[in-house]
Amino acid sequence: MIGLSILSGSHMELIPEVISLVRAEGVTAPVFVGGIIPAGDREALIEAGVAAVFTPKDFELVEIMDRIAELAVTQRG
Repeated sequence: MIGLSILSGSHMELIPEVISLVRAEGVTAPVFVGGIIPAGDREALIEAGVAAVFTPKDFELVEIMDRIAELAVTQRG
C-alpha cells in the first residue's frame, strides 16, 4: 500500500508521476491519495491508476480504514 497526501494543489502533476515511477520499478501496490482534491479531479486520478481518493469530506476514520483494508485484501488476492 502506498498512501500519498498532497495539500499543495499539485496532485494532478505529482500523483501520476509517482505512480509511473513506482510501476516502472515493478511495484504493483495500490496507491491511495488524500488531500484537498477537487471532485472533478477524482476520475482523472483513478484513470491514472489511483485505487482510492480521500478528501476532507471523507472524515469517518472507520470507513477510511475499512476501504484501505479492502484494498490490501484485494491486492493479496
